[in-house]
Amino acid sequence: MMIDYNKKLTLHREMYPMSDINISVESDRGRILSAPSLRRLQKKTQVFPLELNAAVRSRLTHSLEVSQTARFISKTILKKCEGKFGLENLSDAFISTAEMTSLLHDIGNPPFGHFAEVAINNWMKTKGIKILDELVEVDEKNQEFKKLLSNDLCNFDGNAQAIRVVTKLQRLNLSFSQIASILKYTRGAYEEKPSKNDEFSYLKKKPGFYYSEREIVEKIKDALGLEDGCRFPITYIMEAADDISYLNADMEDAVDKGIIKFEDIYTLIKEECEKMGETYLLELVAQFYQKAKDKESEPYQFNLFLTLTRAKLTHALVEHVSEVFLDNHEDVFNGKFNNALLEYDKQSKYTKAVEVLQNISIKHIYNNKDIQTLELKGQKILSSLCENYATLLKLESEEFEKLTCGERISCFLSQRLIRRLSAKHIVAYKDSISTLSKEDMTKYKLEEWYYRARLIIDYISGMTDDFALNEYKTLEALI
Repeated sequence: MMIDYNKKLTLHREMYPMSDINISVESDRGRILSAPSLRRLQKKTQVFPLELNAAVRSRLTHSLEVSQTARFISKTILKKCEGKFGLENLSDAFISTAEMTSLLHDIGNPPFGHFAEVAINNWMKTKGIKILDELVEVDEKNQEFKKLLSNDLCNFDGNAQAIRVVTKLQRLNLSFSQIASILKYTRGAYEEKPSKNDEFSYLKKKPGFYYSEREIVEKIKDALGLEDGCRFPITYIMEAADDISYLNADMEDAVDKGIIKFEDIYTLIKEECEKMGETYLLELVAQFYQKAKDKESEPYQFNLFLTLTRAKLTHALVEHVSEVFLDNHEDVFNGKFNNALLEYDKQSKYTKAVEVLQNISIKHIYNNKDIQTLELKGQKILSSLCENYATLLKLESEEFEKLTCGERISCFLSQRLIRRLSAKHIVAYKDSISTLSKEDMTKYKLEEWYYRARLIIDYISGMTDDFALNEYKTLEALI
């Protein structure tokens, strides 16, 4: 297939499409920057849960850095393309889509970091599905359907939730190109994980969307010519920008938090490089470490070292991923490139440098006792919130429908809990069940309960760290 970005960066959107690509892109920017779910990222964990120091990264500040790196990568690719591939009139759209996708990439993440995904899924597997088992007696013809919905609910993922947030919960009405670029993984949460031999094993390694969004995802794929299992080309840029942005950020935050010292970082990098036989990063770090020691006094030495290292390394990695993007351009454009750009060339000095920094973060930052203690607290908070709101999941479908319409039912607790949920989330639930057929009542009850469970997960996963903590204290009568 000929590479022509006019087929990917289009005017398609669900409602009110515009007539000019640049106006369409600016409209997307405005919608994203004013979205409440984006603002909430300022109080969601990046690495350090419930962090009070505003200088330490939140999901929002991390996303801002990723968007800048994505802008740098996309501009570098455009420069190397020299106006080919239909990009001569699409440069602004190409850059802005990459930038805005990067700003949105964590918008579906729950409070307390990735550990929260585990907490939500564990509760649903061990407690939630049991409620469904007791509530709905499933006949033989609906067993497979029940299994599909159960798989979907037990595979909460921030990437899949991001698609739900922009399409159903916030209703941002973004262009299909902008939504497609957020779709980092191409497997439905209700589908089984592929084997290692699958041609899209990497692209499908995690859930990318839920059963609840399958129709809008299919509509977008059809409009943009995306085959099953394939990714939107700009998504590769967002992923690479995210990978690059992590490298220095975690170490800087760890130093700010006093988890590791400047001298420790140099020693750890030196030891890890020597262990792996890596010389590129070692030479770079040794040079800038000495310069920082010679030129600056404490506490500015680390600032200088980090600034020099980050600038040099980021520039080199941006050049590298841009080359990988263009060297595999046809597969990338068609979404068949089954790799992350930064991980593709295993023998590259850049890939090895990244591995060194990742190893240090895993061993000395993510496994820090204080961080793990806070993660355990986050797990307890989220599990308790799921348990408290499970009261709503235990109701019959008719009872819950009355609740959402403002009618009274016999369960006093449910009447109080429903009022704590987001009105927008309740509307999303009601819209979903309004389309269901009651011809097969068992199937209807299964699907209604599925959307009800989604409603609870939407509410809890959308909380900020401090809101979740306060809600936990309130419902556990701790304050």
